[in-house]
Order: sequence, then structure tokens, then C-alpha cells
Amino acid sequence: MTGGRRDRHASTWLTAVISATLPEWELLTPGEQRRLREVAERLVNRVNWEASRGFSLDDNIRGTVAGHAALLAVGLPDPVFKNVTAIVVHPATITIRGPRSGAIPGTVDAHPLPVLGHTTAHGPVFIAWDDALHQARHPDQGYNVVFHEFAHKLDAEDGALDGTPRLSDRAERRRWIEICDTEYRSLRLGNGSALLTEYAGTNPSEFFAVTTEIFFTRGAELAEDRPDLYDVFRRFYGQDPAGRQQLRAR
Repeated sequence: MTGGRRDRHASTWLTAVISATLPEWELLTPGEQRRLREVAERLVNRVNWEASRGFSLDDNIRGTVAGHAALLAVGLPDPVFKNVTAIVVHPATITIRGPRSGAIPGTVDAHPLPVLGHTTAHGPVFIAWDDALHQARHPDQGYNVVFHEFAHKLDAEDGALDGTPRLSDRAERRRWIEICDTEYRSLRLGNGSALLTEYAGTNPSEFFAVTTEIFFTRGAELAEDRPDLYDVFRRFYGQDPAGRQQLRAR
């Protein structure tokens, strides 16, 4: 099979998986679909995929994870996800072991921690497949571990996991910090949006990742509840999930 035919074959199966597992697919413009498929193909072909012990990967798993991750990048310029070098898929909940930063600044926690996903600025992306699949099938619940972990990777593209992604425009960056800092502090004081879980108040990076989940899964509700917060995310991601959700509801 020639290179061109291989590429077309890869694009065909990947498109089939994405269209079957990503509810937003049918609402994207042809240009957005091309962009999503391009980023997803890059993740499938250029990233090292690994399975935890006793688990195996197939095209449905790779395509579902890559397709959901690529949705975040539809309105973003390249380079994107350059800091994603490996994706490790577990069949179910992941247990993190070893010392890590505690909930209180300056402390260390060494207790085993069950999580649905995990990543660092430069490390692999870990995903629990059963939760990723369930969340893909039930986007209205507002959770998506793939969105969450790949949002962390976008956050880290400027070198820091600080809740402020790469923003080239100074005015946009100032407004981002102003709005997100206000909402983050309100959440920690118990006055934040009811759409955001308590976990979003852990630190600014988690606030960004959790809000990204809500932005893409319950965008119409976020736009009504916190229009300024929705707007800065809309400007950053270059997408309007609220508009898509309104179209789907018609």
C-alpha cells in the first residue's frame, strides 16, 4: 500500500471512530472537522501510546482519546500539544503512589491517590479508559477526563502549570487573569459557579482544567451563569460550545 493510500486508510478509520464517539463532530464546520482530524492524526501517529499491564489498546481507544483531545485544539494555532510525548491508558481508576505536593502549600503527601487521569508539565498523559468512555457517552454530566488532562497540557505550553495558557495578546492575557482570578477566589470562598466542582478550587491549574470540562460539555449553562468567564474561554479556545449546544437542542 502506498503512503497516500495508507494516509487515506488511517483518516477513514479515525474519522469513523471520532464521528461515533464525539457528539460535537456533526456540529463542526468542514474546516473545523479537518482541523480536528489533523490534530487527532498527529496524536495517534506521533505520540507514544502505552497500555497499563494486562490491558491492550485498539483503534477505538486511540481514536476516542485523540478525537476528544483534538477538539480542544480546533481553534488554536500550531504548535499545539508539543509537550504530549506519551499517552498511557489504564482500564480503570489509576492509583498514584509516591510523594507529591500536599493540599497545603509546602507540605508533602505520600498516601496512595486514586485518580481518573494525571499528567505533569512534561510527563505522559494518563487516562482511565472506563471513565473516558462513560464520559464520552454522557457529556451532559459535565465531566471529561480527556478534556481535563489535555487542558493541563495546554496550560503548560508556556512553561508553567499556573492556570494561564499561552496568550499572545497582552490585553487578552490581562483580562484572562482578571476574570479567572476573580472566579477562582470566589469559588474558594464558596461563592463561585455551582457548575464548577470544589476540586476546581484546588489551585489555578485545576480551575482551568475543570472549567475547560464545563466549557465544552455544559457551555450554554456556563455562558448564562458566568458570561465573563465563558467569554475569556471562548476567546482563548476560538470556539463557541454554547452555540453548538443550542443548535443540538433545536
